[in-house]
Amino acid sequence: GCVLVVSVIEQLAQWHNSTVKAAVERLCNYIPGKYQTVGHMLCCIDREMNADVVCHSLKLCKQDPGQPLCHLYPPPKREKHSSGLLHALAHAGQKCQIIFAHSSHICYFGCFCPKSFTGFSSLCAFPLLANLCEKMKYVIRNKLPFEDFDGDKFSTFPTLRGYHWRGRDCDDKNNTVYPGRRPDNWDVKSDSNCNGIWGVDPKDGIPYEEKFCKGKPLQSIQETMCADSRGVVLLGDSAGAHFHIPPEWMTVMQMSAKSFANLPTAFTDELDWPQFSEITGFLNSTIGGWTDSLYLRLRRRNRCNHRDLQNISQNGMFHLDNGMFNQGLARNQLLDNPAVVIYATIGNDVCNGYRDTLSYMTTPKEMLSNVVKALQYLDSHLPNGSHVILTGLVDGRFLWDNLHDRYHPLGQLNKDITYSQLYSFLDCLQVSPCSGWLTPNETLRNLTSERASQLSNVLKDIASTEKFANFDVFYMDFPLKQTAEEWHKMGGEPWQLIEPVDGFHPSQIAAALGTSITWQKALHEWPQVLGKENPFNEQIEAIFKDQGGH
Repeated sequence: GCVLVVSVIEQLAQWHNSTVKAAVERLCNYIPGKYQTVGHMLCCIDREMNADVVCHSLKLCKQDPGQPLCHLYPPPKREKHSSGLLHALAHAGQKCQIIFAHSSHICYFGCFCPKSFTGFSSLCAFPLLANLCEKMKYVIRNKLPFEDFDGDKFSTFPTLRGYHWRGRDCDDKNNTVYPGRRPDNWDVKSDSNCNGIWGVDPKDGIPYEEKFCKGKPLQSIQETMCADSRGVVLLGDSAGAHFHIPPEWMTVMQMSAKSFANLPTAFTDELDWPQFSEITGFLNSTIGGWTDSLYLRLRRRNRCNHRDLQNISQNGMFHLDNGMFNQGLARNQLLDNPAVVIYATIGNDVCNGYRDTLSYMTTPKEMLSNVVKALQYLDSHLPNGSHVILTGLVDGRFLWDNLHDRYHPLGQLNKDITYSQLYSFLDCLQVSPCSGWLTPNETLRNLTSERASQLSNVLKDIASTEKFANFDVFYMDFPLKQTAEEWHKMGGEPWQLIEPVDGFHPSQIAAALGTSITWQKALHEWPQVLGKENPFNEQIEAIFKDQGGH
């Protein structure tokens, strides 16, 4: 955190040819007001010292006994080795004079320098942010909307696990009204499933929901089941949640107040952007690329599917478990429509930040147990006629191969930080998102991909051998190779398919292209998953155009 903040401040001072104090004030002016944390700036920042030296001098960064000295930047020119860096730190400590800048603010992501240099205090210690932090803890712990007045797991509020993550509630005072349910008495008097279709056609007295959405009844379900209406549910990790840190937050050549306008939304969505994601995206992307999603395509195929989406993903999960389903999944087996469930933890079972990373990877035996238990839970909760798609793990060697010698956004100004350096820094701190793939060790990268392939084969075997009462199971490889080929045909470069700040997650472009590939596979191999195209779509849009917005 300190290295990031100091790097940005030093580069702002360099880019605008200003003092460090002016750069701090400039940065604070960029940040939305309530996200500024005000306090004494007890930081000694010297443009001649890089961020590693500054942060270690202030003891905001430290070297634990027996551990290597972690640094992002190369050692100072005259200090080629880590011992030389230690000498530079000692020299800097003597040189550094702590400046009490009472009128200044240091406000970047709540970073501040306390009077005691023992590390960063909790962001939640600030009175203005304490309430927000409590809300964040609740939604991260429960994977449920914080603003949900009727307790049906749907919300009218966008963030804090609200309708950016699952369909927007249309009556948050009635827990029998929510997206994805079968219509109550064909929604003659009101819209019980929030798809915007309700009332009676005055020409023939038939309810619009019955006329447009009934479909053919399923044999094992009551006559009122909308046979071709279906929702989409994603059970995933940070890639499914669509983790993204805007590069303009740390690229000073692009930085302005406009760059941080989306900070409140990003923070209260856990730095995830599910509203633009590959499976549940529904808004036009504001983070580059374009939005295409399985939900949008199912909605175009059948307008009755409007708002029937759930993104139950979480940053940093190693594998999905039943506890996550218990808390987050909103599907009533008796009252709701079937769902297409995407089960996609594309890397977390092999990705961790431990030095002995192979020892902490999920084994094939553990994978089999975890997934079968999860599917058994789904079988007891999903309506009959649902479908589950198991997505294989990605081959993450793509990351190092296409990024390691490129400059990270923090290194764009001075051409001094490559992704290789970033990966090594994070690995040294033992906070790497994936020590097995984000490493110069080719053997380790290959072993990680080998384990990922073994786990994908477990998923493939499950799809071909396990049978369940309420859904069928399909398997598909993660379409990275096809995505890269398609993007190449469009004139793109492979590195553009990776998030630029973390150098790890799929980018917005990759998400949109992945949707198209997944849809085509389903269309040709599993058409039953997608349901039939609704012949009344144009009529529905014409009649309910004022009620159909998200």
